[in-house]
Amino acid sequence: MAKRPLSIFVLGPSAPPVAAAIKAAVGGVIHGPKGMDGVDESYDKATHAIARAFRFSRAVVGVCASGILIRAVAPQLRDKSREAPVVAVAEDGSSVVPLLGGHLGANDLARRIAAATGAHAAITTASDVVFGDALDEPSGAVLANREDHKAAAAARLRGEDIVQEVTIHRVAGGPKHLVYHPHVLTVGIGCERGTDPAEVRQLLDETLAKHNLAPQSVHQYGSIDLKEDEPAITQFGNLYFFTAEQLKAEAPRLVTPSAVVELEVGVPGVAEAAALALAGPAGKLIVPKVKSKRATIAIAQAASADDLTNPQGRQRGSVALIGLGPGDERYLTPDADFELWNATDWVGYSLYLDLAEDRRNGQTRHDFPLGDEEKRCRHAIDLARQGKQVALVCSGDPAIFAMAALVYELIDREPSRIAVTVHPGVSAFQMASARAGALIGHDFCCISLSDLLTPWETIIQRVTAAAEGDFVISFYNPRSLKRTDQIVKAFDILRPHRKPETPVVLASNLGRPTEQVRIIRFDQFQPEDVDMLTIVMVGASQSRAILRGDGRTYAYTPRGYAKKMGPT
Repeated sequence: MAKRPLSIFVLGPSAPPVAAAIKAAVGGVIHGPKGMDGVDESYDKATHAIARAFRFSRAVVGVCASGILIRAVAPQLRDKSREAPVVAVAEDGSSVVPLLGGHLGANDLARRIAAATGAHAAITTASDVVFGDALDEPSGAVLANREDHKAAAAARLRGEDIVQEVTIHRVAGGPKHLVYHPHVLTVGIGCERGTDPAEVRQLLDETLAKHNLAPQSVHQYGSIDLKEDEPAITQFGNLYFFTAEQLKAEAPRLVTPSAVVELEVGVPGVAEAAALALAGPAGKLIVPKVKSKRATIAIAQAASADDLTNPQGRQRGSVALIGLGPGDERYLTPDADFELWNATDWVGYSLYLDLAEDRRNGQTRHDFPLGDEEKRCRHAIDLARQGKQVALVCSGDPAIFAMAALVYELIDREPSRIAVTVHPGVSAFQMASARAGALIGHDFCCISLSDLLTPWETIIQRVTAAAEGDFVISFYNPRSLKRTDQIVKAFDILRPHRKPETPVVLASNLGRPTEQVRIIRFDQFQPEDVDMLTIVMVGASQSRAILRGDGRTYAYTPRGYAKKMGPT
């Protein structure tokens, strides 16, 4: 996925004006401490926010001491060829120091910042110092033979001649011949519904090879919006879709227009039109439509990489259902963390969005009150239909008594071409069992006692079946201000099937400062100890509570290994 914009960090009160000058020159989002004026987004802890930005941003600029940036990103260092450039700027704007990624854009970024702030760019990489530029990656291009870079740089420092060739064609480089492929090619794609993705990929690979075009120069892909959910097309990244009207505007430039295609989709050619629409008015078609059995592609070349920075099409919208877990950031999965960062918009209950607020990096918040579940989901879907990348934020796991099923139900009733993905989180029953010990060590089930959407008679049937089946049971929504007796009735159903000493776990506010976890006997349960923020877990007939040497009680459900272990 595409990375988020450049992140600019300020720490001291004198830094925002310098950050504003940097933003005006190179773009980006300004991050500062909560309560500071002149920032776009706020953070609680600078080093944590910088570390996340280093993982997910195109580049990180800190208007602060170099040491702060170094301490923040040092634990994240893995692969210098893939990591974001990091640049430090003095608070008064007098000095700019590229710390990481000098040959991957940091040096160039430092020079641009220095020009905007009147600063000195402290470039230290040898080839830049001696010759004033880098050998490996100019803006808008990629070095094809990176393995030859060190040899070429050393040769240049010895005064030997180096060839630097910029081309869209496949060329064999060498220790004194560096080949750069500019990001100027666009690929338009058309295909029949249900085309095998491998067929389109093979057609593209064969076409690039036939015309001696470098795959590294391909920067964007495009098609008609009717194909937004076509796997053969969505397999490609940096993909944009156009309406029939947008593509029809390219009709005068088409080389192989088709009346049949125009009759079917409203434009005389999808592949050529999409490639040209991406390449811009100054672009040219260099490979007219090529066909396979069920697909077509065409390739265009933009006049420059800058012409591809603002495509007129839109990307496929998506709804990513995010599970925050219990609330503590330690339990947020890296997958969910990335989707929060990657989104353009956040939708959710205000409390849940607040829990993730320190992770917001320019995303637009769409707050909803408690209870507006359908409105939340419809709003997220509507945003996605506009091409937005939407994070629908849930607590716990989005697929467990949360929004995931409702989103799928809505797109089942009202079909849409948007992408929908589910990113699980640690659910309350998992967290409660872990805090208590291992209560779900054997067969278990989860039952919601809320009868707002499920008839109470159905709930009774499920509780009865779980009781008779001897499952460990996790009760969600056990009690509210209006519903006070459902949990009592549930325990009445369980009573004939559970021993008085059966462990019961009462867990509330899990993962938050006010967390409480208690383990009691079944016959000690009092409904007044439960509210909507509590999950109630009732053990099975084999579940046990044990008092350990630390004075704490733990509960677990044996799985049957005692039969293998023999007598104690």
